[in-house]
Parts: sequence; C-alpha cells; structure tokens
Amino acid sequence: MACPYARPVEHQNETSTATDKLTINGSVNNEALAEILSLTGYGSTSSVQPELKRLPSSDELVTYSNYLQLNKLLDSQLLLSSKLDQNKSTIHDEHLFIIIHQSFELWFKQIIWEIDSLRYIFINNIMDETHMFVSINRLQRCAQIWHLLCDQISILETMTPLDFMEFRSYLSPASGFQSLQFRLIENKLGLTDKLRVVYNQVSYKNAFPSESEQRELINSIEQPTLLVLVERWLERTPGLEDSNFNFREGYKRSVVQYIKFLQTNAESEPNPTAHDAAIEDVKKTADTFRSLIDEKFHQQLVARGERRMSHRALLGALMIMLYREQPRFQGPYQILSLLMDIDALITKWRYNHLILVQRQIGNKQGTGGSAGYSYLRSTCSDRYKIFIDLCNLASFLIPREFIPKLTSAMRLRLSIASVDGILDEENECQTPDTNSEESNSISND
Repeated sequence: MACPYARPVEHQNETSTATDKLTINGSVNNEALAEILSLTGYGSTSSVQPELKRLPSSDELVTYSNYLQLNKLLDSQLLLSSKLDQNKSTIHDEHLFIIIHQSFELWFKQIIWEIDSLRYIFINNIMDETHMFVSINRLQRCAQIWHLLCDQISILETMTPLDFMEFRSYLSPASGFQSLQFRLIENKLGLTDKLRVVYNQVSYKNAFPSESEQRELINSIEQPTLLVLVERWLERTPGLEDSNFNFREGYKRSVVQYIKFLQTNAESEPNPTAHDAAIEDVKKTADTFRSLIDEKFHQQLVARGERRMSHRALLGALMIMLYREQPRFQGPYQILSLLMDIDALITKWRYNHLILVQRQIGNKQGTGGSAGYSYLRSTCSDRYKIFIDLCNLASFLIPREFIPKLTSAMRLRLSIASVDGILDEENECQTPDTNSEESNSISND
C-alpha cells in the first residue's frame, strides 16, 4: 500500500536520484529529507539534542569491577570460625550462611526502593492510567524478588543441622530479628505495632539501639504506608456512589436476590438431611455478606483488628474485581492481584524460614534470645498479612448473572482512559442517547 503522504513526480531528468522520487507536501530532494529529519526530531529545527553521559576523564573509566564495587562486596564475607578460632580450620558452610543472608539484605534494599517509588505514586490524590504500567511493573518486580527469596532458602537447606552446629555458637547474640530492612519493609507496607507478636515481652524497636536506626523506624511508621495509600486510592473508585451509577446500592439489591435464589434452591431439596444442611449454609452465607453490606458491622471488625481497610475502600476493590474486564479497571485489577501475590509470597517466605529453623535447631532457643521456632510460627498467621482484606473479598463475589448491570454512561466512563485524572471531555460528553436502541442494548446486555 502506497504511503498517503508521498506521491510520485514527473521525471524532468533521466539521471534523477532515489530522493527525487519522494515528495512530502510538495518538497523534493534535500528538502524532503530535511523535513523527514525535522519530523523525527533529528533535523536542524530540533532544539533538543541528546546528551551523552560519560565520566569527565580517562582516569575514571568505568569497569565491571569498580562500577559494582566488587572489591568491597566480595571482601565482606568475614568468617567468624576463622577469625575467632585460629586453632581450627575454617568451617566450610559458614561461607554459604553469610552469602545467603547478605543476598537477602541486598534484595531487601531493592524491595524498599520499589516500595518507596510506589508510595510516591500512590500518595497523589490523582492517579491516572499513565501511572498504571509503572505501578504494575514495579509490583511484578517485587513479586519476582520474593519468589527468588523463597527459593534461596532451599539453597540454605543444603547445609545439614550438624554442619550448622559447628559455627552456630559464634553467632550469639546476633539474630535475624535484628534485620532493620525487613522491619522497614513490614512498616512501609502497612504492618502496625498492635498486630505484631511481642518479642521477649519488649518492642521489636529495642533490637535497634542506634539513633540512625531508630530514626529510620520512626519515619517508616509516621509516613503513609502503602496499605493506607492503596486504601485512599480505592475509596476514589469511580461508580461507587455516582449519580449515574451507584454500585453500593446496586450490590445490596443483587446480594438480596442471590440469597433468595439460594434459599429457594435449599427449600426445594427433597432429602431432609441435605435440606437442613442447605438451609444452614444459606444462613451462614447471608451472615458473611452482612459483614460487608452492614457498615457498622464492618467497623466492629476493623476495631477488633480483623479487617484493615475502610468500608468504602473494600467496596471499591470489590467493584474492580466484579467489573475487571472494563478497560478502566483492568490495570487496577492487576494491581490488586499483585498486592495479594506479594502478601502470599512474604507469608511463604516466613513459612519456608520457619521449616528451615525447625530442621536446623528443632525447638532450641534462638541465638538472639527468642523462642525460636514457636516465635517464627506465630508470624505466619493472618495477623501478619497486610492485604488480607483483598484476599477475603472472594467471600463476597456473586455469580455473573447477579452482578448489577452498568448504565450506558458508566460503561462509557469505564471505557475511556483518564489522563491526569480528567476524562476526555469530548468523549465524555458524547453519552449515548438513553432512548436509542444501541443504548438500550448496552445497558441490558
């Protein structure tokens, strides 16, 4: 297919070159080439010139080694078995133990880097589709890192309990509990003090005596967490209580219809035993839905620490899950899924660590004075799951045929990208006529 912007010209000279055969808006030869270059940003009319980043002198040439600071990194494995007991040979597996935990800390540093960037994005009152790709990409990166960290524990499992016993005594009173970066990750994600299991009857902050560490911990607590920022973002979900579509009320009506449907089926069960069981199941299902529909009931659960997010935020997340195929909700749905993935992977990492500790030291006390296995087991509970509310939303899903139908205006709104938080005004104003046949087919399909 010919280019619509180019046209052949009559040949005035048989010796014409290839550039003579192309015109753009009537320009020929070098003028055409100059215009092409200007359109692509490389012509003489372009005021923006790419800047080549380089070091100021040849004395500072970058090499693989000095860029990665390998002289520092690879000299950071100081084996205490060699330093403290020179009469004995170096204990081989201590090197692996150090490498694994140092790589944990490096990856923790990257996770913190990603979380801080996500918090910077979500802290804005307006988060449009231009931020979606970046947010999804960085959450996917965090999830992949946690996958890697879970797998790294299996490498440490190649060290037998007897091998670990050879150098474990050198580690006291050090403990993994003293990992500042892991505490920062927990705080920045949204784990609060009241949900933590008390360590040796004292605050976990006591494990970090230096002023700089205390300052970092305080900052991580006082600044808005990712959970809080995601909650605020979900509370702004379009369509929750809009004039042209009220998901909150529509969902209530749909739940009532769904419960009546279940009750009718249960009452028609001919087998007496199955009938009673089905009726009881309907009652439990109704109680489950009530815990979300009844805002006061929800607030009681929040006060007891059984839920984390506000009532409006949960409804926003539920709406995104139910209408995830709508263009405006596809990105947010991926974000919610990735947050749940990260929560699950952190729990998996805790559990893998728990099993490793049990195999290595059994029920012995930890080197830092903790209860060891029993303490770590308590951190694998739901109280340490930061985005558990999102996982539990599966309890409130309803079959597709009961999902409230979107109005034409709402369907249009969810099909248009939002840039800088503002809908395309021209497209937004072109709401289909509610009396038209096309509009009726959209709202009723």
